[in-house]
Amino acid sequence: MLKILSSVQIKEADAFTIIHEPVFAVDLMERAATAAASWILNHYAQKDCYHVFCGPGNNGGDGLVIARLLFLSGKKVQVYIYNQENKHSEEYEQNLTKLNVLFTPVVITDDINFNITNNDIVIDALFGTGLTRPVEGIFESTIKSLNSTEAVIISIDIPSGMMTDEFSPGKMIKATHTVTFQFPKFAFLFPETGRFAGNIHIVNIGLHPEYIKQVPVNNLMVEFNDVKQIIKIRQPFSHKGTYGHALIIAGSKGKTGAAVLAASACINSGAGKVTACIPSCCETAINITVPEVMTETSGELYISALPDISNYTSVACGPGIGTGEETARMLKILIQNCRTPLVLDADALNILSENKTWLSFLPPGSILTPHPGEFTRLAGKSSDGFERYHLQKEFSKKYNCYVVLKDHYTSISAPNGTCYFNSTGNAGMATAGSGDVLTGLLIALLVQSYHPLHAAIAGVYIHGLAGDISAAENSMEAVTASSIIGNFGKAFLQLQKSNDSEQN
Repeated sequence: MLKILSSVQIKEADAFTIIHEPVFAVDLMERAATAAASWILNHYAQKDCYHVFCGPGNNGGDGLVIARLLFLSGKKVQVYIYNQENKHSEEYEQNLTKLNVLFTPVVITDDINFNITNNDIVIDALFGTGLTRPVEGIFESTIKSLNSTEAVIISIDIPSGMMTDEFSPGKMIKATHTVTFQFPKFAFLFPETGRFAGNIHIVNIGLHPEYIKQVPVNNLMVEFNDVKQIIKIRQPFSHKGTYGHALIIAGSKGKTGAAVLAASACINSGAGKVTACIPSCCETAINITVPEVMTETSGELYISALPDISNYTSVACGPGIGTGEETARMLKILIQNCRTPLVLDADALNILSENKTWLSFLPPGSILTPHPGEFTRLAGKSSDGFERYHLQKEFSKKYNCYVVLKDHYTSISAPNGTCYFNSTGNAGMATAGSGDVLTGLLIALLVQSYHPLHAAIAGVYIHGLAGDISAAENSMEAVTASSIIGNFGKAFLQLQKSNDSEQN
């Protein structure tokens, strides 16, 4: 998994590399800036005019190197530096001397008109990962001015004004792209700050692998290779009993689709057998649309009682069940009597938010899948995504469960305090029924004997990958919950073919 380092750890990684490679600091800066310049030239080779804004620190030094490399590649380059006497890093001064041999940068002492056209490229190298307070003065006015242009803005490592490890209250560059070094930055993962990073591109700058291997982190980014190692290979001498029997408690009058989607997702994710516990008003729809799924009815318009759960491997509950009194009583009995991890979503979470004492009785290792609104009702209000992240981790520890908090970078918090951020998915998946599909996929993995953590990590990744395939084939606007299910097979095949090719 890709480690997500704090700003202090990023600085330590640089220092460790300088000492143990060994390499001079100025040469490490050259290496990082060269990687960024290569990305820029590969993606914007047709552009001729570049405006490079260099702050006083090492991020500004990166910008000076990039400007030099762009100039030597035949581009028209204008560099802007700031009158910050005695505040420039040593590496900055060395690269400024090299640049002055080629041309003289513009020194900014006050507000100026940068004369940037929409066809130009802006390189933002004002501030890097070490920023600990909001920008002000000439830097704040520069950011405001750049954000008012319609030119492409490429931030180097992190958008200027963004703090790496916490909420950023001040002005930030609104980047089109962020070319970031070696690791994703924590601030990219939350809506309040991540939206300023634009499209994120990670470039490897050769930081020392020994430091990366040994540095302890609480946050990890899940990647393709991580999930392909989790996926189990089905054995030739197996039968439907080998792959478990899932019970999905879902549906009510007007919300039959939630039950259909969850059941369909489950049977299309490898579960050996699936039974949908539904009110009788939903039975015909299940029988017609998902004939592979068995049914057990409880109540006419809503689920009124818990069936015998002793014959099922694992149980999922919540999609479309409503929050009526009898349904809530059913959930309480389920929590009290189930001895295997549950998957709880949607209305099951809404019921729990009104009966929080029940949370202490959750079977250990249960998976809860709230969206931000549902999580707020469960765990309390938060002022921003960073505060919600801390609440999420505390919730997992307190109740010994896994919380799948659905967002652009869906996060999976574990009881041990580790948080895993998903790297698949797209805005097209913000559509009705997508969460019901995830519930069905997660319970399918649980009944196939995946550990709850592995089920959560793989399930969220595959769900997002199937959504990405759907968007690539038909556009984000045309992504539906059903199309996500329809692409589960392609998502699994991508992971399995990768494993097969390595084994051969």
